[in-house]
Amino acid sequence: MEQMSTLPTHVSIIMDGNGRWAKRLGKDRLEGHKEGIESVRACIELCVELKIKYLSIFAFSTENWGRPTAEIEGLWALMIKALRAELKTMMKNNVRLVILGDLSQLGEELRAEIDHCMTESKNNTGTTVIVLLNYSGKWDIVQAANRFIKENPGKEMTAEDVDNYLITAQVPDPDLLIRTSGEQRISNYMLWQCAYTEFYFTETLWPDFRKSEFRLALDAFSHRERRYGKV
Repeated sequence: MEQMSTLPTHVSIIMDGNGRWAKRLGKDRLEGHKEGIESVRACIELCVELKIKYLSIFAFSTENWGRPTAEIEGLWALMIKALRAELKTMMKNNVRLVILGDLSQLGEELRAEIDHCMTESKNNTGTTVIVLLNYSGKWDIVQAANRFIKENPGKEMTAEDVDNYLITAQVPDPDLLIRTSGEQRISNYMLWQCAYTEFYFTETLWPDFRKSEFRLALDAFSHRERRYGKV
């Protein structure tokens, strides 16, 4: 691994491949999601170890509502269980949890657990873990524009205004975006924020993406030259 200075400040991950992982093993799709939680835990642990300041994960897109109802309900149940199980560890490791997206469509029990975990961890100063839930990049840009227009009638919107009105305004743009499972697209995720993000695609399915695979992505990033349009 390269020196700490070459590590990204913000790593974002599109967690893909849970269903395919389960299918290969002849298991129900929810089993893939359960195993995927272990990968989330491993990635958070590595970020804490390496002092990476921000880790964001794409947990559920607005388009995912098209999945079978049983799978969606199972996901919410898994998320509630994971939040309850992991809060103590997050507090021990000084991890701050932030969950962003259109949370109004989520069930009352899940929203209550989200509020509790965010409130309990809000003063932690180590790695910030951002979970994008019921989120899409297009939705984020539209809500930013609508809020700006409502609060600033007659004013022309600037790029800086967009930055400030996105739901991720409190978080720096990702330096590195990782997508697992071999797909090479960003699937309506952080469309504005990823303007100069480095992409890393891997064939590894998300449930198999653990610390060793994460280190490979970080090592690849450390060898990138980021010019931001300059020479």
